[in-house]
Amino acid sequence: MTRSVRRTRRLLRLAGAGAVAVLALGACSSSPDASDTEGSGASDAAASPELSGTVTVFAAASLKESFTTLGKEFEQRHPGTEVGFNFGGSDTLAASITSGAPADVFAAASPGTMKTVTDGNEASGTPVTFARNQLEIATLPGNPDKVTSLKDLTRSGLKVVLCDETVPCGSAAHKALDAAGVRLTPVSYEQDVKSALNKVELKEADAAVVYKTDVRAAGGKVEGVEFPESAGAVNDYPIAVLKNAEHAEAARAFIALVRSAEGQKVLGRAGFLKP
Repeated sequence: MTRSVRRTRRLLRLAGAGAVAVLALGACSSSPDASDTEGSGASDAAASPELSGTVTVFAAASLKESFTTLGKEFEQRHPGTEVGFNFGGSDTLAASITSGAPADVFAAASPGTMKTVTDGNEASGTPVTFARNQLEIATLPGNPDKVTSLKDLTRSGLKVVLCDETVPCGSAAHKALDAAGVRLTPVSYEQDVKSALNKVELKEADAAVVYKTDVRAAGGKVEGVEFPESAGAVNDYPIAVLKNAEHAEAARAFIALVRSAEGQKVLGRAGFLKP
């Protein structure tokens, strides 16, 4: 056998061995690892859980318009869910929660009323502030009594309404009145800010000290008057998942929406300040 023939056969054998090795390596690399597949599937499932059920939200009355909007948005994003609201005075809502009323989320108009819930060991985790609110004087449309300050509310014959001091809007109003050195006797104390504003809307009162957000929500039914003392009586709004929440995952998802850029946009349009 000639030298050239032997060299050719040796090259063919080497080429064949190389091909087998390449095929073997390719088979190893293309075979999925069972643990990797399971991990990927678990990750995908955790990243997009299926939410369902009714999320019950107890929220301060001043949040009615913005939270109603966010509730509809939440339901659109999560077709298997509904959001039910109980709006009212934060102190009344806190008392209901500590008395065992079923709810998933509590959004209060002050840290003090949230503290009632946390002290009662009814919150899951630490509440977070998601918005702030400032006071304004609501007058009849056109401000016929020419109210320009808190002191003007003491005029003889002027019917003024305040929130009860146990309610966050009432506590803030008293703080602002003290800062202004003003003492007045309202015709009534109301249990939530919507009730106080309603007195002006129905012309049962000439003015009320309420939140800017409520004046804005009322549209042309009232006119708002700013006053400098309101800057020292701004209320922080905390929110928390409740310990006995029936739908805790959906509750956390709702709070995430409230705190998201979209949620903050809705709250900003309503007149709330950033947290």
